[in-house]
Amino acid sequence: MKESDAAHSEGQSAFMQVLENFYRFFLGSIAGATGATAVYPIDLVKTRMQNQRTTLVGEVMYKNSWDCFKKVLRFEGVSGLYRGLAPQLVGVAPEKAIKLTVNDLMRGKLSGSDGSITFMSECIAGGMAGASQVMFTNPLEIVKIRLQVAGEVSSAARPSAIQVIKELGFFGLYKGARACFLRDIPFSAIYFPTYAHLKKKFADENGYNTPLTLLAAAFIAGAPAASLVTPADVIKTRLQVTARAGQTTYNGVFHCFKTILKEEGGRALWKGAPARVFRSSPQFAVTLVTYEMLHRFFYVDFGGRKPEGSTTGRSIEDFVPPNPDHIGGYKYVRPTFEGVETRFGLCFPKFRAS
Repeated sequence: MKESDAAHSEGQSAFMQVLENFYRFFLGSIAGATGATAVYPIDLVKTRMQNQRTTLVGEVMYKNSWDCFKKVLRFEGVSGLYRGLAPQLVGVAPEKAIKLTVNDLMRGKLSGSDGSITFMSECIAGGMAGASQVMFTNPLEIVKIRLQVAGEVSSAARPSAIQVIKELGFFGLYKGARACFLRDIPFSAIYFPTYAHLKKKFADENGYNTPLTLLAAAFIAGAPAASLVTPADVIKTRLQVTARAGQTTYNGVFHCFKTILKEEGGRALWKGAPARVFRSSPQFAVTLVTYEMLHRFFYVDFGGRKPEGSTTGRSIEDFVPPNPDHIGGYKYVRPTFEGVETRFGLCFPKFRAS
């Protein structure tokens, strides 16, 4: 970033900073809802696989994630794949919004005047973003999980989201919150720095990212982040579901961890890892691309920094043709079309005179 841009950012008023964060929150809400809807069936499969106990005879309902998907589709229909989506959307909008907003905010605070940021600061910003979302994530996920597993037993009553909330009460909505912290803080501390570095790696020679390179960076970054925190996600799921008759109950994070190791072995802690990767990678890819593109299409200058990779860093003079014969309209049309390409990620055909 140029020195003038850095000075402009440092001179941003407190009121404009608040407005900018509200703006980011709004765009993050739209992006979060879009990403969650796109991969919700995968999330349902992941939850059912993680809740499946292997210690009871007849308890193994699904051989693998694909078998789970087929059985849900066969016995519950397409609507069964989206069971619990409504409360998910109500919660995921502020959840993803606060995560994206806090990450952007902390990266800005921890960056130098020239826009540079250390790797450790990137991890801290991501970790704080992960911690901030738990206030929304935990109530959202415990309701979602209970609705998702309700369809496993066909004879059992299928409660509504309101019934689940009434049954849990306010404090019950935060059951498993410690496991949620153990999952979300390292996930975001891994994900956001990885995404930021992949964005730079995939950018063109002018530092510009197309929608496709953004999608690739966000998708790849999701794989290590999602897979490495699977044990915490399994523990959280076990703590938040309602145990059926004969199933083991857990008293807390450590007790759950020890019990799973003792009764089912270490492999049980990695249940649903493929489904987590196949859900989180595309979900965050869709979410981050939507978020970045909304920033570009509906950009509002609050006096801060522009999203990295959204501009080429070139001025209008850079596009003016050096050929002195290119005068009149062409002299101005060419930089205009170059600007349209840059802003919207397009690529018009180029023709050269023979």
